[in-house]
Amino acid sequence: MKRLVAAIALAAALPLGAHAENLLDVYRDARAYDAQYAAAKYALQAGQEKLPQGKALLLPTIGLTANATENRIESDSKNELLSPSFNRNYRSDGYALNLSQPIYRKQNFIQYDEAGYQVKQAEAAFGQAAQDLIVRAAQAYFDVLAAQDSLTLVGAQKAAISEQLAQAKRNFEVGTATITDTREAQARYDLVVAQEIAAKNDLETKRRALQQLTGKEYTTLQPLRPNVKLSPPNPDNMRDWVAIAEKQSYAVQVQEAISEIAKLEAQRNSAGHYPTLDLVASYGQTDQTATQFSPIGSNLTTSSIGLQLAVPLYQGGAISSREREAAANYEKARQDLENAKRTAALATRQAYLGVINGIAQVGALEQALVSSQSALESNKLGYEVGVRINIDVLNAQQQLFSTKRDLAQARYNTITTQLKLKAAAGSLREQDLEAVNLALAP
Repeated sequence: MKRLVAAIALAAALPLGAHAENLLDVYRDARAYDAQYAAAKYALQAGQEKLPQGKALLLPTIGLTANATENRIESDSKNELLSPSFNRNYRSDGYALNLSQPIYRKQNFIQYDEAGYQVKQAEAAFGQAAQDLIVRAAQAYFDVLAAQDSLTLVGAQKAAISEQLAQAKRNFEVGTATITDTREAQARYDLVVAQEIAAKNDLETKRRALQQLTGKEYTTLQPLRPNVKLSPPNPDNMRDWVAIAEKQSYAVQVQEAISEIAKLEAQRNSAGHYPTLDLVASYGQTDQTATQFSPIGSNLTTSSIGLQLAVPLYQGGAISSREREAAANYEKARQDLENAKRTAALATRQAYLGVINGIAQVGALEQALVSSQSALESNKLGYEVGVRINIDVLNAQQQLFSTKRDLAQARYNTITTQLKLKAAAGSLREQDLEAVNLALAP
């Protein structure tokens, strides 16, 4: 009856319409709020503009210029018979339309190819940021759940020790136990009070970290199902995961694009020795009144079209220097690509082993939980009949609650490591988060 009254009071204290948020809710809040993800999204938009910029180098350029000038000439003759003095105001205005179409500019063609890889680099970087957001959201979510579990278990342990302390005091009063039992229980009770304070602080810290990611405070979060079963990785082979990571990891994709850009940049600098050929055309009109040479105005129209060839002969060795610089940068990019593949392989191996060992650890802790519960019950019974002392019961309680905490933490760690494994292989998607969300209790 007391439990029913407490439940009704708790329900009345909660705000109307309050409900537990799940992992997908938190992730979508983070996707709409997180500044790091937003920055990556705008970086993608900026990177996608490299393609039209590269294409513009192959298209014609057209420019229009115009002018309007007011002029005044004052001429004082030294011989009026031969050349009379005069003052004259005249105006001239006109415009010119110029067109230039590249016909052969090897650097421009290579730079256009570079733009395609720059877009791929931006897309891969954004894909990596999207995966990182999924992992960060899941990590922050389960960190809060783990902190809540710790606080709950510390509270239960505190209640159990308090009960044991009261029993030790009663036994001491009736003479069936020594003062040592009471003092041991009191020391353990004082310790668990300190642990409870630390657990409350840790929970608040984890909640603030989640709030920083999503911009929201959550009243309650859906917990993990008590008996959730964790599945091994698919494929269940480390070599397959490593092979996938070395090919499609977003970090590898970014570095592959950088390597191709560096290779093309070396070619573009080598093309600085090549001649360029452009089609140039212009059309213009100039209208002017009388000038100092003629009292009669004129309207002049000009047009031209032709080919313009430019051959680089010598630029002080700058082209050759840039060529050597680009070649060295390409070799650096190749080594960076190799390092990215090795790093992706290492991260994948670590995550794979983390999942396999995590599943095994969960199984072992589940068995240990059964054993710890049985040990506690045996020690309680032994204490009642006088074959066990109070410290035995306290230690058994400590072991039971520690096992419960470690089991919950192992489940959270294994789930987040599964997500990290897929992220290392470049295959983590929102659908994977939906599958994890199904493992939460409604």
